[in-house]
Parts: sequence; structure tokens; C-alpha cells
Amino acid sequence: MTHIVVFGSVQMELVTHAERAPDPGQAVSGREFHAVPGGSGGRQAVAAVRAGAAVSVAGAVGTDAYGERLRAGLVREGVDVDLLRTVPGPSGTAQVTVDAAGYPTVVAVPGANAALTVATPGDVALIGTGDALLLSSGTPSSGVTSAALAARERGVRTVLAPSQGDPLPDELLAATGLLVVDEDGAAALTGRHEPYRSVRALLELVPEAVVTLGAAGCLWAARGGEPMVVPAPEAAAVDTTGAGDAFAGALAVALCEGRPTARALEWASAAAALSVARPGAAASLPYRSEIDAACPAVAS
Repeated sequence: MTHIVVFGSVQMELVTHAERAPDPGQAVSGREFHAVPGGSGGRQAVAAVRAGAAVSVAGAVGTDAYGERLRAGLVREGVDVDLLRTVPGPSGTAQVTVDAAGYPTVVAVPGANAALTVATPGDVALIGTGDALLLSSGTPSSGVTSAALAARERGVRTVLAPSQGDPLPDELLAATGLLVVDEDGAAALTGRHEPYRSVRALLELVPEAVVTLGAAGCLWAARGGEPMVVPAPEAAAVDTTGAGDAFAGALAVALCEGRPTARALEWASAAAALSVARPGAAASLPYRSEIDAACPAVAS
């Protein structure tokens, strides 16, 4: 079985669904509220384990009640949490407002995630056992960089899927094998707003890149080849919060299983489409059988 190691944020997400997010100084009424385990690292771990991989997570939670819930939630999913450490103080949290179109606004408080300033010797040993290392957002860039360097030194595939605005040091990009960003993230990194131009510019930073295009699918490129567009299945957006993590987790699994790039991207796009059509972030992440059913030409 493919083994994916995730180094990233684990946090409790306080999610409110409302017709729209409030303007500054304004209050709006919400329809429903949930406190759900998440964080980019937590969601990627769940996405990958549901897609059929064995998954280990290196991260941190606090000594509060949220920390216990976050750890227990990952264990229920079958994620190995031996290197999910507990640090004094609060766990990471995020206040999320999802509007009627399914688009979130997020205010994140790092909490325990701020402790991940470096990959520990235990983290490094774990990374060396993986077929791929998944990296994301919500933790210090120094820790993400040290994890990526450890993976490169051990010949482990690295997939970096950051949020827009996250600092991406040159050393981190140099250690990244595959970068996954959305259109806005690609534009922010390259200064180019047309996807074909931005993905080509990304290849000056990393050897392989994917620019996700929402309902239009994704655009892939690698050094020495021609860019390729992979369409996405149709989906009515209910909540887009976990789509990027669903895509990254499924893509890492598919690539490590040896699927051709185009087929891996189709499978990952099907996972993301399933995710956006459901409420919730981690709760919306699809299982392997569902992805296979949505993408029968690629099913394994």
C-alpha cells in the first residue's frame, strides 16, 4: 500500500454557513454552525487515507479539549498519529464563514501549529519511509522547508499545495517536486495572470506544477514538456473549503500508485468535484470507491 506522510497544520474549524460573509463592522445571521476537525494538513491526511493510502501525519495539537478531538478524529479515519505531538497551550483554530455560493472566508489562529518550526529527527525518519511527502499551509515556513529538504535528501517525492499568500522561500521551492496552486496563487507567485503563462513561469521555480482552474479543471506542466489541460467533472458547488486538499491528497496517492499523469489528474479532479458538491471540509472528502465511480475510465 502506498504510504503518504503529511507534514502540516491540524486545527479545529469553527464553520458558519450564511447567505454572505459580513462586511467590516457588520453582523449577519447564519444558517448553521459546526466545529469540525481540519487544517490543511489534517484534511490532506484524511483525503489521502480515504483515497486508499496508508497515511502518517507529523504535526501538533494543544493541551485543550480541541487537541483531544483533533487527535481522536484522525485516529478514527485510520491516520497514524504517532508523530502528532501535543504542545502546551491551545490547538490551532480557524473561523470559517461559507456563503451561499459555497465560498469560504477564513481567519486562522495557528495555536499549536506555530510549534512546527523544524522537522524533528523523528519527523525526518518518518518522511524517509514515505512514498510521498504532502506539504501545505498553516505552519511556519522554516518547518515546511526542513521537511521538504529531508524528503529530497531521501529521494521521497514532495507535493506542496500551499494557500495563496503563504511564504514560499527559495529553498523550499528548490526542494519541491510538484507544486499545486490555484490561479490566484500562481499569479501571485509569477506576476502572470494568464494560466498558460503562469504555469510556464512556475517551471522556473519547480520542475513540475499544477494550476487548478476550479470548474474548468486543471493545467499541468513539467520542464521539457507541453502544458496539458485536464477537465473537471461538473459539480454544483455547495462548499469549496476542502477542494484543494481533496485534489492534493488524491493526486499524491494516484501518482505514487504509478498512474500516468493525465489519469492521475483526472482522478484527483473527480475527488475535488465530489468534495465541492457536499457541505463541510473534512466531512466532504470522498472515499476511493466514490472517486472510482465518478471516474470509471481511471478506476483501479
